[in-house]
Amino acid sequence: MNKKQNQLILVVDDNTQNLQMLGDLLKKSGYRSALAEAGDEALDFVKTRLPDLILLDIMMPKMDGLEVCRQLKQNPSTKDIPIIFLSAKSRKEDIIKGLEMGAVDYITKPFHIKELLTRVNVHLDLKVAKEVIISQKKKLDQNIEELKQANATKDKFFSIIAHDLINPLNSLMGLSEILVINKDEEEKEKLLPIILQSSKRCYSLIKNLLEWSRLQTGRIKIYPEKLILKYVIEKNVELLGSHAKTKSINIFLDVPETMFLFVDVNMLDTVIRNLLSNAIKFTPVNGKIEIFSKEENNCIEISILDSGIGIKPEDIDKLFRVDISHTTIGTSEEKGTGLGLILCKEFVEKNGGTIAVESEVEKGSRFYIRFPSQK
Repeated sequence: MNKKQNQLILVVDDNTQNLQMLGDLLKKSGYRSALAEAGDEALDFVKTRLPDLILLDIMMPKMDGLEVCRQLKQNPSTKDIPIIFLSAKSRKEDIIKGLEMGAVDYITKPFHIKELLTRVNVHLDLKVAKEVIISQKKKLDQNIEELKQANATKDKFFSIIAHDLINPLNSLMGLSEILVINKDEEEKEKLLPIILQSSKRCYSLIKNLLEWSRLQTGRIKIYPEKLILKYVIEKNVELLGSHAKTKSINIFLDVPETMFLFVDVNMLDTVIRNLLSNAIKFTPVNGKIEIFSKEENNCIEISILDSGIGIKPEDIDKLFRVDISHTTIGTSEEKGTGLGLILCKEFVEKNGGTIAVESEVEKGSRFYIRFPSQK
């Protein structure tokens, strides 16, 4: 099928002979055509099929061609269809008025067949060219957005390495040096917990950095498997329990042992670890954290609810964005990078889930993730 046979031209004229003649002419020239004898008939036609071009008479009863053109140009779905007025009205004022209404061309009757076909062909080619340009612009805009995201990712990566990783390492080296030089046993006992905390922070940060960088370069693969949700959560509660204990935070777990997920266990492990770590970080001494799950609407929802400092409404949208640097100091001066939640979002979405948060300042936050349930 050639290009012309793919292009549909709607002819609108109240004169039956004109309609038939134009229809036959277009058919002989290789175009597909549709015929309408009135303006309202043409408007009804475009509701079901969008022509590539419209040949529109002006002088018609009930609704003239100018009104048809006006309504077509006001409709977002039809405003880009090229319209050529085909009319016996040949005054310069009529031609100008027709073009001002949005028509791409104006041909006066009686017309020259070759001229008509040439103009039809030109405007159809222009329409195709315009569509190609629009398509290429969309691709270009998408590429620009991807480049912006890549640059934001790179900036975030180097910012973490240059600041958030070097600082605790410097602290570790400084404290270790004091530990080696200082023989005071009481001083050593004070320094050891600080060194341990700095070591854990470095480890957690490096682990997140490695996983995130592998994700960005496409080197991380997803291996979904059936797993018992409670076991993954219990493992992380045990891992982070010492930090919670130092702040006298109680962690309550309400997840049935019969609840299964079909996800990548390492990715889910990273998500739970980061969300629980944040909950502990932003919950004050003697606070509490609740972890619970439920199944509804063919989804399994996992919630981590804390009684912490909460999040300001204007900051919630910043939490999962790599192009905005947003961190908050914990209730015991714990520092973060903002990378953990970004990693959580990407891992959750890679497994077909969603992540969201509800929060109220000074009352706490609930982070919840949803995955499709596997029956």
